[in-house]
Amino acid sequence: MSSKDTVAEAKTQDFGKDPTSVRDTDHYVEEYVGGFVDKWDDLIDWDARAKSEGDFFIRALKERGCKKVLDVATGTGFHSIRLIEEGFEVFSADGSPVMLAKAFENARKRGHVLRTIHADWRWLNRDVHGKYDAIICLGNSFTHLFEERDRRKTLAEFYAALRHDGVLILDQRNYDTILDRGFSSKHTYYYAGEDVEAVPEHVDEGLARFRYTFPDKSVFHLNMFPLRKSYVHKLMEEVGFQKVETFGDFKETYHEDEPDFWIHVAEKSYDIGGNQ
Repeated sequence: MSSKDTVAEAKTQDFGKDPTSVRDTDHYVEEYVGGFVDKWDDLIDWDARAKSEGDFFIRALKERGCKKVLDVATGTGFHSIRLIEEGFEVFSADGSPVMLAKAFENARKRGHVLRTIHADWRWLNRDVHGKYDAIICLGNSFTHLFEERDRRKTLAEFYAALRHDGVLILDQRNYDTILDRGFSSKHTYYYAGEDVEAVPEHVDEGLARFRYTFPDKSVFHLNMFPLRKSYVHKLMEEVGFQKVETFGDFKETYHEDEPDFWIHVAEKSYDIGGNQ
């Protein structure tokens, strides 16, 4: 049996004897085992998430004239399918073959056929061809990258895959507040599933280990790097994005400690008016 088949059929995760020592970018593939992926949509609750997001991403893409979109963190397909239904040409990539299979299945149930690509972000342009008007990297996925070289390489790959006036939309948890003040969540915007608990089990400057508890008492974990907002903003600019705007829970104005999530909108082109 191949390792891919093992992950797809596994019902439990394996973090070894010391789970908080697992700080490896490549480990995320093993974390998304079949048992976890099968429950992922219970965590998200598609209807509740669509309501909470409103038309934020759709509007951001349409305002910039985007038509061809690459969803690099497809997961179970929520955003890919939503954008297809809004008329965008969507290509769906993910590093987890188990997630891609689930996304394809979800799309078929809704009458769509996803164009899926199994790709590692660090070598994105090896597997993904052509240029895109927009790349979306959502669901706190960027925080699976534990090494700075991996983050820089990934952002450079995203930049290269965009057209000259393209846009990258990337989100992350508000780790600043979690690190500095402890965890609290309105549990409203991203993980809106009823009776599903998503809380940090361990947090330090190099690891945020979240525990996900489902109604049937099954428990899964994800190990992620707690990225600070200013750091991500700076990285995007250093890679080449000329204008980076950050929203808090889909709002332009916010108090730093209030939002659960940050959404970074990074433009590749210079502002014609001279403002960068």
